[in-house]
Amino acid sequence: MKSFYLTDAGKVRDHNEDSVIITKNTKDEYLLAIADGMGGHSAGEVASSIAISYLGKHFKETFLNMSKVDAVNWMRDATDEINTLIFQHEKEHPESKGMGTTLVMAILTKDYLLFGNVGDSSGFVMKDGKLHKVTYDHTLVNLLVSAGELTKEEASVHPKKNVLMKALGAAPTVDMDIFDCDMNVSDILLSSDGLTNMVEKDQIEKVLLGEGEVEDKVIKLIQKANNRGGTDNISVCYLVLSEEGEVI
Repeated sequence: MKSFYLTDAGKVRDHNEDSVIITKNTKDEYLLAIADGMGGHSAGEVASSIAISYLGKHFKETFLNMSKVDAVNWMRDATDEINTLIFQHEKEHPESKGMGTTLVMAILTKDYLLFGNVGDSSGFVMKDGKLHKVTYDHTLVNLLVSAGELTKEEASVHPKKNVLMKALGAAPTVDMDIFDCDMNVSDILLSSDGLTNMVEKDQIEKVLLGEGEVEDKVIKLIQKANNRGGTDNISVCYLVLSEEGEVI
């Protein structure tokens, strides 16, 4: 297997509210996930930690040889449970009121590749030497772009570009977007918006296609984001498959 993940506070924030995981079960089925917390005063860090801690434990204990339909239901149920856990924590710790987190995940088995997303953390795949974004950002500006009220260029510099329309902990119920992805891919990449707001997709692609080990490429992506300002926490999950579709 070739996989690596790393999270960095960036150049501006005094603490890191992102949480990250890559894990596998006894059948060599993989879970990758990034949660980008929000709320300040360490509350965002708690929210993202609740999400990733629950996901990792729940995956190891309950995910085994699931059909694709069952896996989709597992992802939705896990997201609902995390949302409930965040609200429970808020109720028990009033000082953390308003905390929440994004969540992007990928599940890879021998039969399918699924992505799930709530918020503006991103999931990508590399196919035939091109990087493709799989997930859709739940942001105000993305909604305005879809409605034809903003161009992508205008959205990238909009003062409200970081306003989320959906996050875990923001409402009593949450609906995760789930994407059934082509298995014929060479790489899987997840990132928080601390990377994608600083480094363009073509530059991310260039790093992934360049020389170096998996670890080197993840470190280089984080360095690029920091060199361009590092205004947010930066998290990257990266997994490389062999030509036969197996994780190497």
